[in-house]
Amino acid sequence: MLRAREPGSLAVLASTLLMGCGVAFSLGQNETEPVVLEGKCLVVCDSNPSAEGGVTSSFGISVRAAGAKVAFSAVRGTNHEPSEMSNKSMTIYFDQVLVNIGNHFDLKASVFQAPRRGIYSFSFHVVKVYNRQTIQVNLMHNEYPIISAFAGDQDVTREAASNSVLLHLEREDRLYLKLERGNLMGGWKYSTFSGFLVFPL
Repeated sequence: MLRAREPGSLAVLASTLLMGCGVAFSLGQNETEPVVLEGKCLVVCDSNPSAEGGVTSSFGISVRAAGAKVAFSAVRGTNHEPSEMSNKSMTIYFDQVLVNIGNHFDLKASVFQAPRRGIYSFSFHVVKVYNRQTIQVNLMHNEYPIISAFAGDQDVTREAASNSVLLHLEREDRLYLKLERGNLMGGWKYSTFSGFLVFPL
């Protein structure tokens, strides 16, 4: 979306950039209305442009790839903990990826690494069986807990610790799940961990 702040030079420059990218666009009735773009390039006017994810001119126009999408969803399909799980880290590992757009979720480490600065959404659902104990699951952000969820009902066969959150992440921030309390042996089949980029900053 392009919003021309200076009717002359910005509109001309934007038109030149767009034609170079082979992008179709349409102008509103006046030059302050947004330009609707369709194609492989996106031109954004920004008074405080960031160099992340695109090329920025001195006019504050940033050209970015429209396909920069990020999303993942991992599931635990077995009841057994993997042999490489560390008793010290207590990372919750996943063995299947349902969605991994951008390939930013490392299945082996079960860690998501943010490819760019932005607002991200995360959710998790970790199942325990009837074992008469409380489990606590933390969503970890660069080794620090951000949110927690508990499951401690002793009168049900299965129970899940679930939570969700929006986070402001920087490029290369790491997110994973940690079992802070309790035991998941035999009880975490069909547990899930998901996240996606809401919008870049």
